[in-house]
Amino acid sequence: MSPNATLIEPIKAPFNQVVRKLIRASEKQPEKPVTKSLNSWTGKIHCMDAIKLMESLPAESVGVIVTSPPYNIKNSTGNGLKNGSGGKWPGAGLIKGYSTHNDAMPHDEYVRWQRNCLTAMIRVLRSDGAIFYNHKWRVQGGLLQDRSDIVSGFPVRQIVIWKRKGGINFNPGYFLPTYEVIYLIAKPDFKLAPKANAQGDVWEIPQARDNNHPAPFPVELAQRCISATVGGVILDPFMGSGTTAIAAEILNREWIGVEKSSKYCKMALKRIKEHQKTKLV
Repeated sequence: MSPNATLIEPIKAPFNQVVRKLIRASEKQPEKPVTKSLNSWTGKIHCMDAIKLMESLPAESVGVIVTSPPYNIKNSTGNGLKNGSGGKWPGAGLIKGYSTHNDAMPHDEYVRWQRNCLTAMIRVLRSDGAIFYNHKWRVQGGLLQDRSDIVSGFPVRQIVIWKRKGGINFNPGYFLPTYEVIYLIAKPDFKLAPKANAQGDVWEIPQARDNNHPAPFPVELAQRCISATVGGVILDPFMGSGTTAIAAEILNREWIGVEKSSKYCKMALKRIKEHQKTKLV
């Protein structure tokens, strides 16, 4: 290619793209850290069971885990999504459950599964690592279900409130829920990144938009969790549509994704590749 050809190409692009290229060319981008012991796992979506993947990882090898498991929302005492026909939520994405998970396990079985997942996460977490475990409280049989049966016995250091936009509440017995929770489950040596402790514990972040996954969470939420930590590989055992990986890419951090559904694996890879292309524009 001639020297002139390389000069002509940027001029054809929109002005703001040209400016971004010039700025990025002038800035020295820091290289992404490389954890050689995890080379076989990082930068990939592993389409398999989460616990099996974590059992294959070396102990105390992961710095941060950011994840949001299925909420088992179709096993509910309310009318919402329980009967599979949609009930009062005909447009809800989870009417049919997930691609490979119906989201309607018996409660005791669901709790046992999630505790096994957390046990596997604790095993692979470094002594200075932390888990950001996003879940949702709900009212069942007229009483608050706060997920304490899942996290009891694990080193929960704090609960962060993710304040979302309001929704619809058909139950006259309680107020409209407008938040989810993030359990910060931390190993003894975990410390936040410098100045991150100045953030409050209520994060007001809108729900994800333009995402075909039935239960996505916003990139900004995962990004805020990751940016509050110092280092280490990021793991998401329930990667879904790739949100945690995209947040890690934005912050120049290594990541490992696990997702059982081949449909969501393809969705995640597509979103990650599209994001990576924007970094080259």
